[in-house]
Amino acid sequence: MDNINLIFEALSSTPRRKVLSYLSATSLTAGEIAERFEMSKPALSKHLKILQTAGLIVGEKKGQFTHYSLNRNNLVTSLQDFTANFCPVGSGIKKESRKLADNKEDI
Repeated sequence: MDNINLIFEALSSTPRRKVLSYLSATSLTAGEIAERFEMSKPALSKHLKILQTAGLIVGEKKGQFTHYSLNRNNLVTSLQDFTANFCPVGSGIKKESRKLADNKEDI
């Protein structure tokens, strides 16, 4: 499957678009992402793998946890991040993401 198809497959899922919005301002571990969804950890792991394979997010191992963040070098991620500002669901999630980032800076 070529890269553009991987990207469209990744963006076709509402939970994956929400994950991208949560990662808009801060990196989060899989556990921190899972707290925001009513799904099993294996299901979330599958969503994260699809987003990584499409090049929309990156994971960085820090100690025993992997921290996920947006791949800022990906134009599609930048466009999705931009459009989330206008999406009723995405804008609230982006605000929560910024609040999480602010709280991490205070620590």
